[in-house]
Amino acid sequence: MPHPFLFLEWFAGQINLHVGEHVLYATLAVVVLTVLGFMAGRNVQLVPRGLQNFMEVAIEGILNLMDEIMGPKGRNYLPLIATISLFILTCNLFGLIPGFFPPTANVNTNAALAITVFLITHIVGVKENGLAYFKHFVGPVWWLAPIMIPIEIIGHLARPVSLSLRLFGNMFGKEVVLIIFMMLVPFLLPVPMMLLGLLIVFIQTFVFTLLAMIYIGGALEEAH
Repeated sequence: MPHPFLFLEWFAGQINLHVGEHVLYATLAVVVLTVLGFMAGRNVQLVPRGLQNFMEVAIEGILNLMDEIMGPKGRNYLPLIATISLFILTCNLFGLIPGFFPPTANVNTNAALAITVFLITHIVGVKENGLAYFKHFVGPVWWLAPIMIPIEIIGHLARPVSLSLRLFGNMFGKEVVLIIFMMLVPFLLPVPMMLLGLLIVFIQTFVFTLLAMIYIGGALEEAH
């Protein structure tokens, strides 16, 4: 279901820039996060205040979750996990602003994120454990290899598919419901739906981030 009006899509049409709305708003999310990161880090203080305090709380929360899920080695991948988490959160929040479109409501955005996590998982596995990383594809005993190898391959390939479709389904569904209510009752009734949408925004960000930690953390400890 198309949005009645998207600000960036209208602006892109004025300058004859023909790209998808998910590309426009994903680019805007990158710009917003870059500006926030610059503003938070340009005048770092020992006692944080304002934006620096907010960003430190967000990063510390992600770091604590990483310590629980991934262990001490997981801290090396904080830039990746924090970037994915904050990017998804920003994209999701766009869906609550009139005239904006959440890039995560398009499966292409989610597929790009999921494939990145998929590739990094196996790169980390090989980096940390060498070729021994691939032993888990064979199974606990060698004679189970003909059965275990196809199962493991299918299981790993299903990860980016599930990551993409879970986030897409929830965010696209939220957008459809909000648009329908906005068209039918444009005043008071959409407010509870907006609050529910805010809850979905944070839950879906948490779920994607948590699964990314689990996958990469599993690759870190694969040799054990």
